[in-house]
Amino acid sequence: MTAKKLPSTRVAVDPEKLRARLSGMSRDDLLGVAKRAVDLVPRSRLVALVGGAVPLGELARTKSTAASLLDEVKRFQAESFAGGYYESFKVNSKNFRDKSLGTRRFIAEFARLVRACARAADKGPRGPVREAFEILLALLRHIDACEDDVIFFADEGGSWQVGVDWSDVLPAYFRCLAETAGPEELAREVGAAIRDFAELHRSSLLTEAQRFASDAQKAALREAPRPRKRR
Repeated sequence: MTAKKLPSTRVAVDPEKLRARLSGMSRDDLLGVAKRAVDLVPRSRLVALVGGAVPLGELARTKSTAASLLDEVKRFQAESFAGGYYESFKVNSKNFRDKSLGTRRFIAEFARLVRACARAADKGPRGPVREAFEILLALLRHIDACEDDVIFFADEGGSWQVGVDWSDVLPAYFRCLAETAGPEELAREVGAAIRDFAELHRSSLLTEAQRFASDAQKAALREAPRPRKRR
């Protein structure tokens, strides 16, 4: 399952209607909006965005916080496997659809990092971006392998609950692959990513992969057998 496609940025949003809608949003959705706002608001306006809500002295930017995207992703991976986002609760018939604070934090941070990877794929260098993408995909595959040591789901768990918009993310990953992988490797990794996360959109995503591929890579994509489903 994939997240809904974001609406066109050409829509003229009424601020008053937006404020009213925000007041009725779930904590999950509000956290996602807040994370997205930090990415979109110019740095010069961040103080105005969060002033009064958080201690600004703790947010001062230093050289030690200016880590590369790959460093951030590796840190997120390490924190995830160390149980930094795992938070369970006693499940009953009333709360089985809820997500713990730790799970919501993981989802919001994953969304921020995967969006950052998609943006970075437009600029390059794409080798480190590919590595960052693959660390994030490996985290989701770990969750899908029924490993419950990263995040807690009260109901049916799986990477689909993280809500990634694969129609945006995978083409950016495929662009990195096209620049850094040989024909057979590209075909294998493209096929596995589609199989694992976006099988329903296989045709359109293969078309996206072809856009960035060399002639040899295109031939490998055409000739590659469909990967077997994971057990």
